[in-house]
Amino acid sequence: MGRMAARPENAHQAQLLRLLRDEGPRSRAELGDAVSLSRSKVAVDLDRLLELGLIENAGLAASRGGRRSSLVQVASDLRFVSVDIGATSVDVALTNGVLDVLAHISEPLAVRRGPHVVLERALDLVGKLRAGDAKVEVHGAGVGVPGPVSFSDGVPVAPPIMPGWDRFPVREMLSQALGCPVLVDNDVNIMALGEQHAGVARQADDFLFVKIGTGIGAGIVVGGEVYRGVDGSAGDIGHISVDESGPQCACGNTGCLEAYFGGAALARDATARTGESDLLAERLAEAGELTALDVGAAAAAGDPVAIGMIRDGGQRVGRVLAGLVSFFNPGLVVIGGGVAGLGHMLLAEIRSVVYRRSLPLATGNLPIVLSELGGQAGVIGAARLISDHVFSER
Repeated sequence: MGRMAARPENAHQAQLLRLLRDEGPRSRAELGDAVSLSRSKVAVDLDRLLELGLIENAGLAASRGGRRSSLVQVASDLRFVSVDIGATSVDVALTNGVLDVLAHISEPLAVRRGPHVVLERALDLVGKLRAGDAKVEVHGAGVGVPGPVSFSDGVPVAPPIMPGWDRFPVREMLSQALGCPVLVDNDVNIMALGEQHAGVARQADDFLFVKIGTGIGAGIVVGGEVYRGVDGSAGDIGHISVDESGPQCACGNTGCLEAYFGGAALARDATARTGESDLLAERLAEAGELTALDVGAAAAAGDPVAIGMIRDGGQRVGRVLAGLVSFFNPGLVVIGGGVAGLGHMLLAEIRSVVYRRSLPLATGNLPIVLSELGGQAGVIGAARLISDHVFSER
């Protein structure tokens, strides 16, 4: 059966393991209190987890009167792999069992080059990360892709910006190559999971994570679980129309939010307006092309054209969000993704529109905040996704 087969054998073991993952080392006594089982039952489950190699002893706890209880923690040699495939980049990370990122590589790579090129490159990067750690088995891998996913089949479904990926067996291919369980999800869903695990959404059970990158999407977390919708395309808010007579979108419709304010749209508009902005014209001359980051840098330097573009975009995002907030009544909205690097100016604009346009009851105590995880939300979330699976009963 090998080391790889180790999984909790019952729901209580799974609960104990996830608790240790999320809360860190705990004494046997504390674990007994947390899961409200008898000491003897907890002892049996913990001993079994030790035998399975999923947890290890970690010294003695401070005394609670009487004999000191021993501490246990998630086994230090557990490893998860995360693969976060974006429209224009691929990130690969290796985490331990408590989801600390041990190593992380990011590389520019266009998803439109197709599944064979992208996944083989991702596997090369996994090999690189594991080179120093290769004797340790990988317990599982989580994968995010920038399009709708059939979660139960582990395949992308009709993804608009991923030619050649439709129904490609991503989970199967990677599972064979890595010799471990693999789960595949939409990239925004895994970023939402990352925020829930290690970011600003740690205490939130009902929240929206809005990614503004090359495209725009939302991860919807309801009752602590990601809501994926019937076909895996819940939260595809970039294709909500904000203006019927607006620009053509890559999806074939006109006036989509993404066609106004995704990274690609910002780059397009900035390039078209270099005549009005010396700063943008300079950057174009230096680099040969403009990106959303150039718009952010110009805005930070006080360029009125760039500031106007961010304000406009923030207004449009705010209008879509206002409708979602009135509909869904989340406890928190987190803004992340590459364009979120535009920071507080963008946030201020989004906030002002949402607070003005949503129902007062829905926004009475609604924080709208920027992600603090930056580029790590996706890889932490991918590890969280697969660890939830591995740390559940067989």
